[in-house]
Amino acid sequence: GNLTNAHELRQKLFESGRRHVNTTSDSEILLNVLASELDRFPHYPLEADNIFTAVAAMHQQLRGAYACVAMIIGHGLLAFRDPNGIRPLVIGKRTLEDGRSEYMVASESVALDTLGFEFLRDVAPGEAVYITTKGQLFTRQCAENPKTNPCLFEYVYFARPDSFMDKISVYSARVRMGQKLGEKIASEWEDLDIDVVIPIPETSCDIALEIARILEKPYRQGFVKNRYVGRTFIMPGQQARRQSVR
Repeated sequence: GNLTNAHELRQKLFESGRRHVNTTSDSEILLNVLASELDRFPHYPLEADNIFTAVAAMHQQLRGAYACVAMIIGHGLLAFRDPNGIRPLVIGKRTLEDGRSEYMVASESVALDTLGFEFLRDVAPGEAVYITTKGQLFTRQCAENPKTNPCLFEYVYFARPDSFMDKISVYSARVRMGQKLGEKIASEWEDLDIDVVIPIPETSCDIALEIARILEKPYRQGFVKNRYVGRTFIMPGQQARRQSVR
């Protein structure tokens, strides 16, 4: 995710608790905010109510998009989603041979499938999930006014096509995008001299296929993705980007 008030939080952490953030990562800032709230409960061990109270206080301070999973040593696994549901989070379950249950939290449902977990549900915006070291599951809504405002880019680019997020198939969403764009091109720019439809691999392939179907134009692979190069748009400079996309 991304915290839009990271600088403000960094200053607050130092002024109120003399917490020094070592990196520029807003994930470290989020970790320190959570730790600061957990410090309000000095007794051991922490109870689920204490942890949910800390998450609720954290939600009130953070601004931005985040879906997090944290290990609390000696206690269990904590996961939570921002009150606007901008970033996705799902929970799954699998039953062991001895009858015990295991739980898993991930950003995409496809991760559950890969490891043999059954999808249970999406973690709601503002909700927190706590799984103890003994496998007990606790959940609670920790935001005062949660809303569902998912990031469109999750469906356009970030997610795998075989994932489901907020009960929506990523593949189906991309096909619908292609359908809508194809219909718009056909109705508003019918005089365009289109020879072929070419996607920029790989996330736009499903969209381009649907556009080609609607426009009755050939679908072609005009660009080949270099799988040995990382994401060029996050490289530090334009020269490095140009070098990587040649």
